[in-house]
Amino acid sequence: MYISEKEIEIRYAETDQMGVVYHANYLIWLELGRTQLIEDLGFTYAGMESEGFLSPVTDISIQYKAALRYGQKAFVKTWVESHGRLRTTYGYEVLHEDGTLAAKATSEHVVVKKDSFRPVPLAKVAPEWDAKYKEVVRGADHGVRNPTT
Repeated sequence: MYISEKEIEIRYAETDQMGVVYHANYLIWLELGRTQLIEDLGFTYAGMESEGFLSPVTDISIQYKAALRYGQKAFVKTWVESHGRLRTTYGYEVLHEDGTLAAKATSEHVVVKKDSFRPVPLAKVAPEWDAKYKEVVRGADHGVRNPTT
C-alpha cells in the first residue's frame, strides 16, 4: 500500500483555550495529507479544477485519540482506502512525533462537473489518475507497500 506522509508544524492559532489543537484543524490537515498523496502519485487537484471538475467531500469521520499541542509536530499519513466507479475513500492517521496515534479518519469523495455538480467517474475525467488509484488499492489488497517506488 502506498502511504504518503505530510509533516505539520502546529501553530499557536490552531490551539484552543486548553492549549490543544482545536478539533476542526484536523480537517485542514486531512486536506493537506490528501493533497500530498495526490501530488506524490503525480497528479494535482488544481489540474482537475482547471479542466472543470471538483472533488467534494461527501462523508468524513474522525476519531480523536491523543491531544496534540502547540510547538509539537504532527505527521499525517494518507492512503487510498478504496476506489470505485464514483467514490474514493481516503484513510488517514495523524501521529505525534513519537508515533503515538492522535487521530484516525476517513473521507469519501466524488468527482463532479463544476458547472452542474453532476457526478462523473474519475476514469472519464483522468484515466491515468483512475488507473493509479486502482493500482495502489490493488497493492493494498495484496499486502504490497509503496508500489510506486
